[in-house]
Amino acid sequence: MNEDLGPQEDGVLINNGHSHHCDPNCSLEPELIQKLIQQSHEAKAFAHCPYSRFRVGAALLSQDGRIFLGCNVENACYTLGICAERTAIQTAVSQGSKKFTAIAVASDVEEEFITPCGACRQVMREFGAELQVILTKPSGSYVIKTLHQLLPMSFGPEDLTKK
Repeated sequence: MNEDLGPQEDGVLINNGHSHHCDPNCSLEPELIQKLIQQSHEAKAFAHCPYSRFRVGAALLSQDGRIFLGCNVENACYTLGICAERTAIQTAVSQGSKKFTAIAVASDVEEEFITPCGACRQVMREFGAELQVILTKPSGSYVIKTLHQLLPMSFGPEDLTKK
């Protein structure tokens, strides 16, 4: 195993913050991955999470190269809170963007990579199953998965036309 690459998990690269390499299935340039990671961590600063104190940030890359940020926004009526990933997607859609390449997700959890919740995965799925999802740690290490890997056998818009 190459020490710079870190371990492989289900054929997907885990980068431990050393040299920047991209998984063969990932079409993103290493510099762009780092930019998304950095911006997702910066987006955490805007989180409104007075109840859970669990800050999350997201940086969503559109196919035209724009990056949309999102953070979690909690509410005293707990069910009305919204996750960072959905905030980024809704911001992008409200600005006319509906085709996405990747999303980086960041939190303050150091022990493991956090993943989007089920609701966020389904909202992401609305825009395609091959979205690259960059799961990060504060140390800068990350793992890249496709949305299809995180939400196998998913239901999407194309399923509405099946007979």
